[in-house]
Formats: sequence, C-alpha cells, structure tokens
Amino acid sequence: MANTQSAIKAARKSARLQTRNQGVKTRLKTLHKKLDAAVATKDAAASKTAATAYTSAMDKAVKSGVVHKNAASRAKAKIAKIVFAK
Repeated sequence: MANTQSAIKAARKSARLQTRNQGVKTRLKTLHKKLDAAVATKDAAASKTAATAYTSAMDKAVKSGVVHKNAASRAKAKIAKIVFAK
C-alpha cells in the first residue's frame, strides 16, 4: 500500500488512467473487428468507412498517449495496403 501522500495520489491516478486506456483499447479492437468483417464481405464502401473510423480512433489514441505513434502508423499502413489500394 502507498505510504506517502504523493504515492496515494499516483495510485489513484494510475487506476483512473488504466480504466480510460482499457476503454480506448477495447474500442480500437471493436473497430478493427468491424473493419475485418467489412473487408471480408468485399464491400468497398463499407471497408473505406470502417477504415476511416479505425484510423481516426487510432489517431485519437495516439494523441491521448494510449498507443505509440509508430504502432499506430504501422497499423494504419497495413490497413491502407488492404483497403485503399483496391
């Protein structure tokens, strides 16, 4: 258990940020699954819409510090290769 006042505050902050990060990561996974489903149906319009939503959510996750910018860039490049190249 935390002994100092600053350690107690850091523990509270850590729990709050963990909850936020978990929500963001769950949303990213859901959007990625929707994107995979859209690509599997070979519907170009649905794929592009899902890809746009996923890349936007990924950029927001980078902005808030949940995902590293290089990891997001790698994921977006992979999606662009699959969806936008066709």
